[in-house]
Amino acid sequence: MRIARFVVDADPQYGVVDGDQIVGIAGDPFYQGIQPTGNKFALDDVRLVAPIIPRSKVICFGRTYADHAKELGNEVPTSPLMFLKPNTAITGPGDPVTLPAFSDEVSFEAELAVVIGRICKDVPAEKVADVVFGYTCANDLTARDAQRTDGQWARAKGWDGSCPIGPWIETDLDPEDVAIAGRLDGETVQEGSTAEMIWTAAELVSYASQAFTLLPGDVILTGTPAGVGLVREGQRYEVEIEGIGTLINHFRR
Repeated sequence: MRIARFVVDADPQYGVVDGDQIVGIAGDPFYQGIQPTGNKFALDDVRLVAPIIPRSKVICFGRTYADHAKELGNEVPTSPLMFLKPNTAITGPGDPVTLPAFSDEVSFEAELAVVIGRICKDVPAEKVADVVFGYTCANDLTARDAQRTDGQWARAKGWDGSCPIGPWIETDLDPEDVAIAGRLDGETVQEGSTAEMIWTAAELVSYASQAFTLLPGDVILTGTPAGVGLVREGQRYEVEIEGIGTLINHFRR
């Protein structure tokens, strides 16, 4: 099932994507379940927005693909490398991303994102599926120059708009071996599979839950395959994940 958040007549609401239609659902599916209202809209007639604005946090993992660690001259970490983005970093499918004035080197990173469905703590990897609401596409945009100079990643990774997600949340996905592709102005520059990850998505969620209580709507980014590069004003980046769909954003100054 694909759960989207959309705007029609200026009011954001949730719905279930069914082919070229979206069926409205009542209230918040994270707390009230899936209750279709019967209202139907053509996808072309609504504006999709970020499928979730995390109530609490965006947890991210870096260097989870060996080839990506090597392309940036980094060692493969011996344990998962974790950092946070604020929820103000979230933006949605089709939204223009404003590149930060403090950076001349913003890079793209196509990633699988996990969306948490219920409050949990210290979750064993084999039980992670019980706490996951679904999965979506993400772009972990990074100001590389700030990342080099700051000594920590809050500004480099957390500026407003640095975490596009969407176009919807897929609730029925096995994340262990799905293809991930990234395209810059239509040219494929990133290509990989979650099967290449050093740690599985379930292991990363479990690891995060050892440090943080996870809340419904929390988003966990699982890292990017090799091929990252810089994005410039006027360009378009697409993140496509098998079984989910394609997230597209344009960039401006």
